[in-house]
Amino acid sequence: MSSTETARMSASAPQPGLGRKLVDIAIEYNFVLIFLVVVAIAASLSDSFLTFGNVANLFQQAAVVGVVAVGMTFVILTGNIDLSVGSVVALCGMLVAVLLSAGYPPFVAVALTALVGLSCGAAMGAISALAQVPSFIVTLAGLVSFRGITYLLTDGVPVSGLPQGFAAISSTMVPILPGFALTSMALIFIVLCIVAGIVLRFTVFGEYVYATGGNPEAARLSGLPTRLIVTSVFAISGLMAALGGILLTSRLRIGQPTAAQGLELDAIAAVVLGGTSLFGGRGSVLGTFFAVMLLQVLRNIFNLLGLGSFYQMTITGLIIIAAILLNRFIDHRKGRG
Repeated sequence: MSSTETARMSASAPQPGLGRKLVDIAIEYNFVLIFLVVVAIAASLSDSFLTFGNVANLFQQAAVVGVVAVGMTFVILTGNIDLSVGSVVALCGMLVAVLLSAGYPPFVAVALTALVGLSCGAAMGAISALAQVPSFIVTLAGLVSFRGITYLLTDGVPVSGLPQGFAAISSTMVPILPGFALTSMALIFIVLCIVAGIVLRFTVFGEYVYATGGNPEAARLSGLPTRLIVTSVFAISGLMAALGGILLTSRLRIGQPTAAQGLELDAIAAVVLGGTSLFGGRGSVLGTFFAVMLLQVLRNIFNLLGLGSFYQMTITGLIIIAAILLNRFIDHRKGRG
């Protein structure tokens, strides 16, 4: 068959209509539509919801989970999972408090803490990749052991009396628009989302991450250093968890060993709800960003309705299940599952 005939057949083939295209777009970016619907509901429940002050507060409340979820996105894109991030947040939050109390300058304390978080993540990634141990098992062990180390640092006693300048890391107000300002920790969350999105979409490393998650064996046979990539994404996750711990301690102005319990659930929920497939190879930081904000708006609604924390935890779990089912539907629709 000639190229002319092939082109003629392609041109005569039925093309999907506008309605079908809109449906596909709506399914692919369902997290945006869900977010807009939930925001509309929240706005109808409270006149103060869309005020500058409340919006700024939403970003601040979402910042710690959001930063951790950015790192979790990298991990899940490779088809792995990191259950230890909550414990790493607590460990690094306590560590930076201990270093500051010992007289270390804030910059040195923050740098050392970030290095510890990165090392924790890299170690778990290396064990999972090199020993071929499922990341679920490795990070479950990390969840327990890192929390134990956190308690050992100060025998379970909170650390207070931190330098006033350290609080500026999270509480500095940065003007965005006339009458609207965000805290520095909220801006850090937004900037990290932008940087991570650029890395994943426009760099070779990002292509390697998607390739490793989409088909690990094909990626390995193509010459990609899949084990190094897996180790790297866990290192990124550990670094983001360390930063989350630093921001949390800066905001609370106290190192609390019991902090961030269950935070890994929120991070995983945000990543999956944002359209990242638990099986790897598909997703985006943009989706994670919207999902983090969605979960924060939902908490606002729960509080407005007077729902207790037990109900909130239950609903969050149901959201994860619904998101997984929706992702599987999208995969099957596109012939990927």
